[in-house]
Amino acid sequence: MRLFGIVGYKNSGKTGLVERLVIELTGRGLRVSTLKHAHHAFDVDQPGRDSHRHRDAGARQVLVASDRRWALMSELGDAPEPTLDELLERLDPVDVVLAEGWKTAPIPKIEAWREAAGNPLLAPDDSTVRAVASDVEVTVPCPRFPLDDASAIADFILSEPA
Repeated sequence: MRLFGIVGYKNSGKTGLVERLVIELTGRGLRVSTLKHAHHAFDVDQPGRDSHRHRDAGARQVLVASDRRWALMSELGDAPEPTLDELLERLDPVDVVLAEGWKTAPIPKIEAWREAAGNPLLAPDDSTVRAVASDVEVTVPCPRFPLDDASAIADFILSEPA
């Protein structure tokens, strides 16, 4: 399994880049999974739905399944947030995992960067950033790709050691 992080500040283009890379990589016949780190409370469930009612009643885990997909929601309670490694262990085997977020994880990363967002680049101070995908030319100590060039970025990811 090849793991690459997609990192950057808010509004840098991370999610769009992940989306384009998933389309590109699956179009090449590769099996791809994604992980998304949220820095805030989030919910994939809807109040009033049966599964939400199960959680509200105190269920530690709720699994919802249909003929199209299944989802497992786990309540952490007072337990610490799972580590990236612990989450990776829960995924089915695939060819590529793209982890959006996890800026500080010691994994190879692509930095998404948009000039208009006004944030500093991570790459100059982070050796785990292997390449930058940006909307303008930037000087960085690693390869730089156009933010919308999913094909070239996918080639780069696949050429890096697993």
